[in-house]
Parts: sequence; structure tokens; C-alpha cells
Amino acid sequence: MKKYLTYVGSDVSKAKLDVNILDSNTLQSEHCVIENTSKSITRFLNSLKKQLDLQTTLFCCENTGVYTNHLATTLLELKLDLWIVPAIEIKRSKGITRGKSDKTDAKDIAFYSLRNIDKLKLFTLTNIDIQKLKLLHAEREKMVKAMLLIESTKENKAFTAKEVFKEVSALNQSLIKSIKSSISKIEARIKSIIKSNEELNKQEKLIRSIPGIGEQTSVYLIIATKGFTAFKTWRQFACYSGVAPFEYTSGSSINGRTKVNHMADKKMKALLQMCAMTSLKYDPQIKEYYNRKKAQGKEPMLVLNNVRCKLISRVFAVINRETAYVDMYKFAS
Repeated sequence: MKKYLTYVGSDVSKAKLDVNILDSNTLQSEHCVIENTSKSITRFLNSLKKQLDLQTTLFCCENTGVYTNHLATTLLELKLDLWIVPAIEIKRSKGITRGKSDKTDAKDIAFYSLRNIDKLKLFTLTNIDIQKLKLLHAEREKMVKAMLLIESTKENKAFTAKEVFKEVSALNQSLIKSIKSSISKIEARIKSIIKSNEELNKQEKLIRSIPGIGEQTSVYLIIATKGFTAFKTWRQFACYSGVAPFEYTSGSSINGRTKVNHMADKKMKALLQMCAMTSLKYDPQIKEYYNRKKAQGKEPMLVLNNVRCKLISRVFAVINRETAYVDMYKFAS
């Protein structure tokens, strides 16, 4: 593993970066504040380059979504090492704390990167097409939620005078029509991006070959896995999706039931639930498995969760071997 001499922790916000420069030998640190812009970050790195060797420096920050983009792109352009860590992981590593400020947060991030170097996973920029898909998918989600909210006005029709309801009905229909048109354009653009990218197009076709998995789930699987580069095994992704069961026991007094953890990608979990329900209808092998386990006395939700895990394992199997799913059940005697 590469030996770093300096650890730079950055607390990222919309307007500024609180930066803590930590020396690994003396554990002495220096704090400064810079604007969250590409130019400001570049100027800071140029001044830092005069003081220390940037090739033996590890930059670390919390994952704050788009606010980290300027820092990430600037560092990667200069081929410097960056570690982006989930905020909750850093928070829980701090132990008992009192008070909070951006300055202390930057220092905590720097010390986290020093103490947990064995967990290091350097950040790499996602494929540009996957970045586009992620943004388009997010916009589609917003529009679907907005449409459902506007459509809820229809409930007033049965309880409101016709003359009164007429004031908003035409406006609502116009808004819904406009949103549906925008959703269709976004979906068309998503299809176009996938089709134009040979690797993503191949992955999408392989995923869709699995019974029960539809268009929206296949797209989100590609986004969540960053084109199946972010997770090595299907078990890791099952954990990320919140469908991997974990044991809850301690000594002789605590003996809780094995269950999934609430920390998960809730969108992915919901899509997998819908896929599991669909596969019960259209996949004889899954249906037979579900009925067999229920007959053995297993809880329906436990069996459904097992089905979700099966679907994830199938997805990773077809991607790894680069061949479409083959239903061997129909060949069984």
C-alpha cells in the first residue's frame, strides 16, 4: 500500500471548503478555508505544491453529492489521490463528541483518513454516459412525484361543486399532459444514451433477459453499480440494496431474529421488491421456490427477500459471463 506523508481533510459545503492539512509524523495540522470553485481549488493546490509533495498526499472528504464535483474533477485532472467517504461512516468513527463546526469536521475527516487507511478506496470518475443517466433518472423521479401530487387534486371532484372544481381541472390536465410529455422525452434520451454506448447497451440487454426485471430496474441497476464496476460480488450489492440478512445476537441475553438493515438504497430495494412480485407471476422456477418455502412454514416476506437476492445473483451472473439468462427449469423432466 502507498505510504502517505500528508492527509488533507475537506469539509465540503455549497459555498466553501474547510480544509485541514495533517502531517502524519507530527500529527500537527493546519486549517484554511477556500471557495468551492474549480479556480479556487486549483490555486490552493498550486500553493500547497510549494510546501509538500502532492503525490504522497491523500485528499479525503465526505460524500455531499454534487457539491464535491469541483474538488473531485480538479484532483483527478491532476492525477491526485482522493477518497470520498459516506458521511455516516465518519460520524460514527468519531465516538462521543460535543459541539460541531466546519473546522472540527475537516480535522475529523483528516484524522479518519489517517486512522482508517486500511479501508482506502480511491475515487474514480464515473463514465460520462452513466453520469448523464444518473441525472436524467433523478429528473424523471422528480417529475413522476410531481405528476402524482397534481393528480391527487382529482379527489376533490367527488366532494366539490362542478362549478368550483372547473377552476382547476383544466389547469391540472394541462400540467399533467406537459409532465407526461417531459417524462417521455427523458425516457427516450435515456434509451438513446444506452443504445449509443456499446457496453451499456450490452449490459441492459443481459439484465432484461432475466424474467421479472423491467426497463426502469435495468437502468437503475446500471446507475447504482456504475456500469457494474462499483461492486465485486452480488453479495456486496445485496448489502448495498438492503436485502442481505444480518444476525442480531450478543451473549446469552440478546438473541434477536436475523433481519435486513435499514441502511440501504431504498429506491433499489423498492424496485427489487416489484421485480420479485413480477417474477412470481412469470417465472415458474421462482413461483415453485416461493410456494415450497411457504409450505415449509417460512414467512412470505422472508421468502420474497430471498427472491430479491436470487434476482441480484442472476444479474451479476449474466454480466460476469456475458451471456443472456437461460431458464434451465423448462428443460427439467
